[in-house]
Amino acid sequence: MSEPIQFDVQDLAGTTAVGHRLAKQLFSGAVVALIGPLGAGKTTLVKAIAEGLGVNESRLVNSPTFVLIQEYSGRLPIYHFDAYRLRSSTDFFDLGVNEYFEGFGVCLVEWADRVASDFPSEHLRISIELTGETARRFTIDQKGTKYGNLLQSLRGQP
Repeated sequence: MSEPIQFDVQDLAGTTAVGHRLAKQLFSGAVVALIGPLGAGKTTLVKAIAEGLGVNESRLVNSPTFVLIQEYSGRLPIYHFDAYRLRSSTDFFDLGVNEYFEGFGVCLVEWADRVASDFPSEHLRISIELTGETARRFTIDQKGTKYGNLLQSLRGQP
């Protein structure tokens, strides 16, 4: 199993670069758990991933806190979930997430730690830590073995 990868960035441009790098490696059926405190940059990272996956109107990417799920069309379909306002993991399950997780798109779930029990055993986990006013540390890890090649490719990218 691959060791987690860490990226330290100093500003919004750095977060965008991490999202673009990640988008190059995502594949059909990828499930990504996004974890971090309010204001950490989870939605900013999703926007950068969407840009990297060819979403033409990435300015329309926003937090689905109130609608719970947004869908975007790019190189792969993107399903963007927000579990912040859910009362329980049952509410998340009731959204039909298993169908999304087993589909052909990329699932990006903000506040994934609140619904961790509903995630497939194989998924990518991205933790975002605030290290300064605009600085962030991204820790990218795999659960299971399916994402090992993705992590290795991220290590090798410039």
